[in-house]
Amino acid sequence: MNVLRLAAFSKNGQGGNPAGVAFYDSMPSPEEMMAIAKEVGYSETAFLVKQEDGWRVRYFAPELEVPFCGHATIALGAALGERFGEGTYKLILNDSTITVRASKTDFGMAATLQSPETWSKEAPTDFVAQVLAGFHIDRAQLDPNFPICIAGAGAKHLILFVKDRATLANMKYDFDTVRALMMDEGLITISLLWQESDSVIHSRNPFAAGGVYEDPATGAAAAALAGYLRDIGWKGSKTFTILQGEDMGVPSRLNVSFTPKASESISVSGEVRHIE
Repeated sequence: MNVLRLAAFSKNGQGGNPAGVAFYDSMPSPEEMMAIAKEVGYSETAFLVKQEDGWRVRYFAPELEVPFCGHATIALGAALGERFGEGTYKLILNDSTITVRASKTDFGMAATLQSPETWSKEAPTDFVAQVLAGFHIDRAQLDPNFPICIAGAGAKHLILFVKDRATLANMKYDFDTVRALMMDEGLITISLLWQESDSVIHSRNPFAAGGVYEDPATGAAAAALAGYLRDIGWKGSKTFTILQGEDMGVPSRLNVSFTPKASESISVSGEVRHIE
């Protein structure tokens, strides 16, 4: 099995979220890709096949196929850059077509993805109550400046902002309970967030739906978050940083940029390092 192992959204050459990247002449069966993803053991593995002027891509977690994975896209962008040179590459996903741009940095390679279109909607009240119970969080701990919503940019995520850093640092949840809730709603991750400033947001991303307790860096959730912030009229910067993985001991940095136009694609970029 020839799978590249890369960490996307690393911070100064350290940390980042591991992803597998596998190049094939023809796409393996879903069963084979699921088996490979389980063997690799990362939250996602991306499978690529050259297709005319682009690359057909599918993403598999150990427990399910996901329609879009940001950190694996950043990882595969760096892999494409290493193999074929800096530049922009077209990616054909299950439900959309996006691009990723590869570039060199002082730490090796970096990549910038342009996400699928974004959307957001109010989260169902009963569902939110069940999720908060699963996290042992009450509404008094949430930041009232940020409505609780489900947001998407190729995949669905629940957005929850808390009032203070300590609540984020102390995150814990009932895995099986929350996983069942996520599966019922079709969520890929839950974004638990704290705003440090108008340009820095801290994030933790439970990925129970994919069989992973927590993701150290989540590009798809970052894109969904930016779309949500745009939708609620957030007064912060349209170019901001997400710091994630710090409470896991895996520091990660995601650079996010969005335009004022509703639903328009989000730019998410980050460094990539090889895993020894």
